[in-house]
Amino acid sequence: MLDDLPVLSFIAFAPLVGALIVLMLPSARSNWLRTTAIIFTLIPLALTLWLFAAYEPAMGGGAYTEHSTWLSIPLNNEVLNMTLQGGVASLKVAFDYHMAVDGISMPLLLLTGVVSTMSVLASVHIRKRWKTYYVLFLLLLTGIYGVFLARDLILFFIFFEVTLIPMFFLIGIWGYYGREKAATRFLIYNGLGSAAMLLSFLILIVTLGFSVTGETNFLYSGNYDVLLANVADPNAVANMDVENSRYFGIFLTDGARWGAFVLLLIAIGIKVPIFPFHTWMLKVHTEAPPAIVMIHSGILLKMGVYGLIRFAVFLFPEQLQSWTTTLAVLGVINILYGAVLACVQKEFKLVLAYSSISHMGIVLLGIASLEEVGLQGAIYQSVSHGLISALLFLIVGSIYERTNSTQLSDLGGLAKAVPFMSGILLIAGLASLGLPGLSGFVGEFLSFLGLFGSMKIITAIGVLGILFAAIYVLRSILSITYGPMPERFAGMKDARFIEALPMITLAALIVLLGVYPSILTDLMQHGFTGLLEQIQTRVGG
Repeated sequence: MLDDLPVLSFIAFAPLVGALIVLMLPSARSNWLRTTAIIFTLIPLALTLWLFAAYEPAMGGGAYTEHSTWLSIPLNNEVLNMTLQGGVASLKVAFDYHMAVDGISMPLLLLTGVVSTMSVLASVHIRKRWKTYYVLFLLLLTGIYGVFLARDLILFFIFFEVTLIPMFFLIGIWGYYGREKAATRFLIYNGLGSAAMLLSFLILIVTLGFSVTGETNFLYSGNYDVLLANVADPNAVANMDVENSRYFGIFLTDGARWGAFVLLLIAIGIKVPIFPFHTWMLKVHTEAPPAIVMIHSGILLKMGVYGLIRFAVFLFPEQLQSWTTTLAVLGVINILYGAVLACVQKEFKLVLAYSSISHMGIVLLGIASLEEVGLQGAIYQSVSHGLISALLFLIVGSIYERTNSTQLSDLGGLAKAVPFMSGILLIAGLASLGLPGLSGFVGEFLSFLGLFGSMKIITAIGVLGILFAAIYVLRSILSITYGPMPERFAGMKDARFIEALPMITLAALIVLLGVYPSILTDLMQHGFTGLLEQIQTRVGG
């Protein structure tokens, strides 16, 4: 049934339809606005779950693809100074609408659906300009879904850019005291990253973006499948044999390829973030409203991970293999730097911010392994951290609403006043430090296991981060929930239903993925297998 429907487009653009409906509703009707936003957040979640239920991992997601050319421009062949066997009858530049889902993107789609729904429920704490807030919120979701579904470089870049403007305003309008500076820093850093990404994509398209559409008709586009095929079959490109090859391209110098690779790493390094491109994230985590930090920490950081795997791993196999040690070292720096600084923070939101930096380092180790187990661990860790960080910031928002503070020194003894929230906080904290039986352990174990075979010393150093995680997590949770309780917290009320529902949901998923990890690993297995075989062919096994 799904084969006959543009379900991927429905998932991506349902929030946009919701934003348009919210625009037409009265601004004073906060309940109408909130209900509409919740409905159009639930729609893509329901469609994603439907897709997940019908998904066949052995097919690699090939059954769920949408592809059409929305703009085609004839190009003068003399511009590129091409010399091809058989001549060129027609040369065109095409801009494709190409969307697909596979074992790499499916887990992140599920993460997006869950976290976005929990985040819109957590938006109950938003007190002003509801209409504008929900319009921007839904527009942001369209950009995120589009990033994980796009299979054309230009389409990916457009969706990626769509996420920047809503986040800028969501931080700058509804954040805390330093919200304007945080929003500006977010936009500047990510804008520079987008410029680097665009240059990298342009080089990729020029070097790998040619495909044969007929006997002597050639098409120039950013179609990911074309790029991947040319990477996997470089001889066809080098020989320019039109009759015997379906795909061909024009390779520039090795210097240009390396330049594109470095530009892509910079762009993704800002988004993940990789040290030293992390300072903007600290401001966002501390100044943005908790519901938006749930989106940012839970999903937006994973866009960088997805881009690193989707493009750097599979379109730059030779360059990345030369840089695996460098990437692993950067991962270890992220792990230890974030963990050590998290141990000394006095603000709970900063503890969580540095914790995110540390956990993203574990993701880098999984990617640096270039092994199926490690890459699965990177995706698993991304999904796990997305759920855990979303739950932690959901609790942060609820605590701040009741105490007007997230300073560890101002809190204490909350287990007596709010036992339910304290219990959920303990579950999230134990998952964050990697306790077996919870999702955090599985992602960390797979990432370290993937790297251990090739870089034992670096892996051993990285494991030290888990020890520091136990220190900063237990220190923070014990400071908040145990000890003497200030008198002003005596009448504090525990979580309301609208807060308890997302807390229970996220905690349940963390436990489920911890005890039944094959829910995700089975999805990812066939998503990586074929692509890794192509990498091994390209780099000589």
